[in-house]
Amino acid sequence: MSQSQKEEMENQKAYEDLKAAKEDEIAAGQEQIDKKTAELADTDEKNAQAKEDIEDTKKSLSADEEFLMMLKEKCSMTDKEWEERQKTRQLEMEAVSKALAVLSGDDAHDLFTRTFNPAFLQMSRQDSRRVEASRVLLKAAKKLDNPKLSNLAYRVRLDAFTRVKKAIDDMVAQLLKEKADEIKHKDFCTDEFNKNQLQTEKKEREKKDLIAKIEDLEMTIKSLADAIAKLKDEIAEMQVQMKRAGEDREKENKEFQTTVADQRETQKLLKAALNVLQDFYGKKAAFMQQHKQEPAGPPPPPGFEAYKKNAASGGVMKMIQEIINDAKAMEAEAIRSEEDAQKAYEDFVKETNASIEAKSKEIVNKSELKAKAEGELVETKEAKEAAMLELEQLSNYNAELHQSCDFVLKNFDIRQTARDEEIEALKQAKAILSGAKFEEFLQAS
Repeated sequence: MSQSQKEEMENQKAYEDLKAAKEDEIAAGQEQIDKKTAELADTDEKNAQAKEDIEDTKKSLSADEEFLMMLKEKCSMTDKEWEERQKTRQLEMEAVSKALAVLSGDDAHDLFTRTFNPAFLQMSRQDSRRVEASRVLLKAAKKLDNPKLSNLAYRVRLDAFTRVKKAIDDMVAQLLKEKADEIKHKDFCTDEFNKNQLQTEKKEREKKDLIAKIEDLEMTIKSLADAIAKLKDEIAEMQVQMKRAGEDREKENKEFQTTVADQRETQKLLKAALNVLQDFYGKKAAFMQQHKQEPAGPPPPPGFEAYKKNAASGGVMKMIQEIINDAKAMEAEAIRSEEDAQKAYEDFVKETNASIEAKSKEIVNKSELKAKAEGELVETKEAKEAAMLELEQLSNYNAELHQSCDFVLKNFDIRQTARDEEIEALKQAKAILSGAKFEEFLQAS
């Protein structure tokens, strides 16, 4: 009974340990389910938010592009109108200035010094045209602070008309080319600034999205690494529990073998003792029965009294038989207990191996997901570095645009107006040299 109670306590302890281990596994699995459910909900929320942000960004981008196109068209029209107004106003001011210069200049004095000699008159007219053209060019040169016009004004007084006209035509052509180039440069600067700004904003959004993705991937990798480590710890713990259960099972089996062997040996010895007693008491009774018969002839001399069987022999043999029965019952109970313990151990090993296999598969799956996330993290970091490099290049290009375009954009109207005035002065000088009367020219202007 003491041995059975000890076995019962050990079996109860093994059951409680197994129950505790299974409850821990259930709790860990439930915890992991709750954690993954929370992660899934968080991921779904982030996904929905990201989709909403993308939709809002697309709408905003479409509206911005539409506004930009409208603004460009309106600005282009406004620029043209402004240039026309400025040009008309400048031409008007130039005409008034020329009229005042003609009326108040030395030309009036030349009228009193003319003679009726045709040759001298022709020469005087040519000189007069040179002086008038030179004066127009000098005035424009002083106003615009242009040394080229000053040089040309002196050449008008000295050079032949043909050479001067060619020089004027060359300068007008050059000025028109510079004007066209500057307009082209202004349009280029405006387009490039707008393009640079749009690309920069796009790359900034891309950089922000990549940084958010990197954070999500790092969190996912950490979560998977923690889950893998926990699964490995659980597998290691289950392997330890299975090893302990195997050692306990081996110890129980040895005790079972000993118990069964002891009980069988006990039964064998008790059966041998019982057989001896049964043989003895059975033969003695038969012997006494034979000696009770009276032989023929004279009676024998008196002898020993009849041998009587020990009254306690029946109780002893009964007790031995009961002990033998108890030993058989204990042997049968030990066999049943061994079978139950063996079955419980096999079930425990089977369940544990199945759990280890499931967790091993989960480790493989999570390791694949982790490797995929790590690869995606590397690609995302490379994409972020590329986006940052492109942003740096866009910033550098923006600085170059400012160096190349700020002066042109800031002084575009002034430079265009000055160039128009210079061209107009050259045209006037050429017209004067070509023989047009100054008064008619001013009236036409």
